[in-house]
Order: sequence, then structure tokens, then C-alpha cells
Amino acid sequence: MSAAQWRKAMNSGAASAARPVTAAPVVPLTTQEPAERGEHGELPRWMKRVFRDVGARHVVVMLGLLLYPLVANGFFTFQVGAQSLALGLVALSLTFLGGYGGMVSVAQMTVAGVAGYLLAIFGSSSATAISLGWPWWLAAVFAIALATVFATLVGWLSVRTEGIYTIMITLAIGVAFFYLAQQNYSLFNGHQGFNKLFPPTVLDIDFREATPFYYLSLACALAGYFFVKLLVRAPFGVALQGIRDNPRRMNSLGYNVTAHRVAAYAVAGLLAAVGGVLLAWYNNRISPGSMNTGAMINILVIAVLGGMNRPIGAFIGAVVFVLLQNFAVDLVDRERFNLVIGGVFLAIVLFSPNGLVGIWTQLRARLGSRKAINPRRRLQ
Repeated sequence: MSAAQWRKAMNSGAASAARPVTAAPVVPLTTQEPAERGEHGELPRWMKRVFRDVGARHVVVMLGLLLYPLVANGFFTFQVGAQSLALGLVALSLTFLGGYGGMVSVAQMTVAGVAGYLLAIFGSSSATAISLGWPWWLAAVFAIALATVFATLVGWLSVRTEGIYTIMITLAIGVAFFYLAQQNYSLFNGHQGFNKLFPPTVLDIDFREATPFYYLSLACALAGYFFVKLLVRAPFGVALQGIRDNPRRMNSLGYNVTAHRVAAYAVAGLLAAVGGVLLAWYNNRISPGSMNTGAMINILVIAVLGGMNRPIGAFIGAVVFVLLQNFAVDLVDRERFNLVIGGVFLAIVLFSPNGLVGIWTQLRARLGSRKAINPRRRLQ
């Protein structure tokens, strides 16, 4: 650098140093934008996305479900419709755990059985020496709450394992409770269980009848379905899916992996407990046979048949399972029903790993009626 260039640079620096420094304008707090979209009474972004996804197909399906008892007889309304909704609610708990949490538990029917037993113990049943005779609403609330606590304890024992070990632990818990209920007569009334668990009568509406019980099951199923839809879009649901994909990375980001997984078991237990109360009212009884190994495997079959990547898959799988259960005897012997279920299950797994919902998605994609699904948002 020459002497002339050096003097020029020094003069420009001195001029800039002598120039007064002006402070940045202060923006009043009243004119600043809210930090999040959820302020000032607005809905959070994830909740807005859920309501935006409720399109015409949801309205059509809901209208069909509401009008179903008007076109179906009592058998299809109660035996097919109500039973499918109750079983679908229990399967939804497994879909939430497996599809969004990556945890496969076969003890969800055990949680439903615990809720049914507690409903009989706290409420009214044929075993008057054991049942406490509480009002139905109080017995139902305590049954659901304690069954949720039981599911949380199951999750606390299971979340420290992965894969086949989680399945074995939950299976062991389910089998242990089955034998406990079967051999205990002072609290669970042994292998006989509890009979005369009738649904209540509210405001002159007798829920023992087919149509009112169907609408009760439908209300609980819709509440569980939209609750899961909202939860998986919420920050907790997004974090749970991140833990499913990469727990180590989520742990390094500061998320408590164990706490999120235990909370997921609690949410799934709440859904299964409500389904267990509905099943106890549907069958008018609860016994060890209601939650044996076959019943636990049936919930897993229902969830896989429908598809564990969408909440609606649990109810679709339940409808298919109930239809096969009621009408497969016309094709084969009743003793060979499990053979039919196994064949359908094998075909679905081979041709569509995502279940019946996956088949529907593939057909819509081939027909060009929707855009390609982003793999990162497939479970949302």
C-alpha cells in the first residue's frame, strides 16, 4: 500500500469515527407480532392443520355412521356395529402405541379386562357379595381411571426394552393377570366372573337396546379417534414419533424418552379402558375368558388388518374381524374360524404391509385422485 492510499484510508476512518451514532428505533410492544400463532385466542398451528384435514370424506363417513341404525336391523346395529366400535377403540390404543410410538404391546386387552372387572367390582353385578353397588357413572369413572394407572405401570415396566422383549413382557403381564383372575374367588369370582353387567338408563334412554348402545359406542369411538388425531399433531405426538424413529437423537436434544413412552402407555390405557367398559356392557359380563391369550392376539390381528399407520385402520380392521367372526361359520366350521382369520391376516400382510388402509391408499394413488404421500408425513 502506498503512502497516499494509507493517508486516504486513515482520513475516511477518522470521518466515520466522528460521525454520530444513532440508536436503532425502538418498536413499541403493542405493535410487535405475537411470537406464536396460538396467542390472542387463536388455535395452535397443529390444531388448525387437523381441522383443515377434516374434509368431505369425513363428513360422508360420519353421516353414514349416524344413519346406519336407520337402515340396519337390530343384529347388524348391535352385533356388528356396536361390537366393531368397542373392539376398534381397544385396537386404536395398540395402533397409537405401535404406529406412533414404535411399541407393540399385547396387553391392551388385559387393560380393557381390568376396566371391565373394576366396573363389576365397584358397580352392580350378579355377585352381590363382591360388588359394592356404586352408581354406574362413579363405577365407570373409577374403573377407567384405575385401568389407566394399571396401563401406566405396564408401560413403566416395558419401556426399558425394545422389540421382541417388549412383546414378551406385555404378554407375560397379560397371562399373569388372566391366571390371577381365574384362580381368585374373593375379588374376581374365579372362572365364573361377573354377570348381569347391564348398561345404564340415562334420561329415560335405555342403553340396553341396540340403537342407543350403538350411538353410545359411536360417541366414544369418535372421541377416541379425534383425540388421537389431535394428539399426534401436538408437540407431544411429534416428539413421540421422533422417539420412535431415533430415540438416541431425541435424547441428545433434551427430550425425556422414558417419560414420553410411559405417557404414551397411559394414553393408550385410557382408550383401552373405555373400550373395556363398552365391551363389558356389550357382553353383560366379564370373565377371564374375555382377556385370555386368544383375545389379546385378536386385538393385534385387528390392528394389523386395518393398518397401524392410520387411526381409522383400527376400526376398519374391527369391522372385518367382526364380519368374519359372524359369517365365516357359514363357510367353515366354527372350530376353524381361526384358520380363516389366519388366512386373511397372511394375505393382508403379504400384499399390503400397511393393512387395508394401505390397499385403499395404493388404489387412490393409481387412479390419480390424490398426490403422492410424503413419507415423512405418512403417519400424520
